[in-house]
Amino acid sequence: MPAVSGRSKVVAGLTALVVPLAAMVGLATPASAATSATATYTKKSDWGSGFEGQWTVKNTGTTALSSWTIEWDFPSGTAAGSAWDANLTKSGNHYTAKNLSWNGTVAPGASVSFGFNGTGSGSPSGCKLNGASCDGGSVPGDNAPSAPGKPTASDITDTSVKLSWTAATDDKGIKNYDVLRDGAKVATVTGTTYTNTGLTAGTDYSYAVQARDTADQTGPASASTAVRTTGGGGEQPGGDKINLGYFTNWGVYGRNYHVKNLVTSGTAAKITHINYAFGNVQNGKCTIGDSYADYDKAYTADQSVDGVADTWDQPLRGNFNQLRKLKAKYPHIKVLWSFGGWTWSGGFGQAVQNPAAFAQSCYDLVEDPRWADVFDGIDLDWEYPNACGLTCDTSGPAAIKTMADAMRAKFGANNLVTAAITADGSSGGKIDAADYGGAAQSFDWYNVMTYDFFGAWAAKGPTAPHSPLTSYAGIPQQGFTSADAIAKLKAKGVPAKKLLLGIGFYGRGWTGVTQAAPGGTATGAAPGTYEAGIEDYKVLKSSCPANGTIAGTAYAHCGTNWWSYDTPATIGSKMTWAKNQGLGGAFSWEFSGDTTNGELVTAIANGLK
Repeated sequence: MPAVSGRSKVVAGLTALVVPLAAMVGLATPASAATSATATYTKKSDWGSGFEGQWTVKNTGTTALSSWTIEWDFPSGTAAGSAWDANLTKSGNHYTAKNLSWNGTVAPGASVSFGFNGTGSGSPSGCKLNGASCDGGSVPGDNAPSAPGKPTASDITDTSVKLSWTAATDDKGIKNYDVLRDGAKVATVTGTTYTNTGLTAGTDYSYAVQARDTADQTGPASASTAVRTTGGGGEQPGGDKINLGYFTNWGVYGRNYHVKNLVTSGTAAKITHINYAFGNVQNGKCTIGDSYADYDKAYTADQSVDGVADTWDQPLRGNFNQLRKLKAKYPHIKVLWSFGGWTWSGGFGQAVQNPAAFAQSCYDLVEDPRWADVFDGIDLDWEYPNACGLTCDTSGPAAIKTMADAMRAKFGANNLVTAAITADGSSGGKIDAADYGGAAQSFDWYNVMTYDFFGAWAAKGPTAPHSPLTSYAGIPQQGFTSADAIAKLKAKGVPAKKLLLGIGFYGRGWTGVTQAAPGGTATGAAPGTYEAGIEDYKVLKSSCPANGTIAGTAYAHCGTNWWSYDTPATIGSKMTWAKNQGLGGAFSWEFSGDTTNGELVTAIANGLK
């Protein structure tokens, strides 16, 4: 999401409003000869799963305003989240925003704004400013018009839609109607129909209308109508839920996993987003991670997504070119370039010392003309801000927000800006070490790494599931569960729709274990194909089938080896939990651990429906 104003730092206790920035709506103070005001409501940005909106109060009179209060109603389905520069409260669907101590006085001709994050598709109605009508000053004996009827949509094409509505009523007569699309005015018409053209295929829009009377007073907006244009690759898998997976550039080597595998496994048709991992962070900049795998490796016809071999002189090869071909075949997929990760997070501390320069370097790399069309945004995998991972960071709790704000300012509203973050929900743990609540205002969502809670780095055990959904008797560390992480992030003000639940496509295991149930002792890490203590699901499902479940995930005891991992069944249960929590969806690490027919991706997709 877009960055908020610096003033937001002093309003940490505020609740916030979340609304699809509904339109330009005029609000007014009580009419008098000397004191009058208007307020306009604008949509600052839209990141798909939410919005940033802004109200601006302008003093149009000749004496100063000493305070302001805006009231309005939202329809069912439009909810409130976090706000800044105003004290926002709600009662049911009725919202009241009052000035803070420092921004209540508004001089003649001056204005003041406050903002908020929002979800839903409704528009404000019943607006009042300081108790008067919402149109810049009431007209004696002239009531504002009523709300028009909810628009109906017809003649929907890839790029246009026809809207019709029943007329509003007014005691002096209707002058015209404002047509609102996603909260912003797109047209003013005198009749009760309008055809909106120039739209994007396969895209969701929300429409409402509001009337103006002959005195130019605006009435409340109508109920909203959702419209999806045709074309554009069809409906997003999983409806409005995100199903994201990581594709690793090193997977093209020993794992022999390529972009084409996303097609042959059926995965591409079921996911919504790909995080391409990883770019590096060095000397305060985003840099290439593996140039050969990224854009130089030549693909033969049988390895290529579209069956066409690379040539020696083509301008772009490697994974980037294969991702370009994948997006042409599956236009619903969006790709983000992920930077950092466990190994390359050490550079973030230096980079955040000059956040604007860091953001500029990342933008220049992601938007390099050679592959700008491949990427739809950036993902930042800093492990961990103001805490320890492979290295320790002492940037302070505000560093993550500083970085997020700089990235959003540079990448703008039309690019995705996301982050992979810790799931340490323990008291005083890694979530508590950084301002994830504040940073969420600039991130589209968080990939919460709800896995690797426990593993054979504790060589003697106790054995424990590495991705527990909930706590259980005997858990080695309180707070090391998905439920604890999600609850803590929500408590810090992160909207539920900005949280994705992490699923590991692998297991973690110990050897020298005699006890089948969790909590047993061990002698070390179980052997793995690429690294001791870790193994892909596609191997474990046959070599050590699950024979028990604990805390929402599976475990297996085979000989003296003990493994924990998620199965299609446990993933289904986790997706039900995620939906009940209102989460934005799920993500997985990483594609190559799945079976050749994409069992785990399928389980996520089915579970999110």
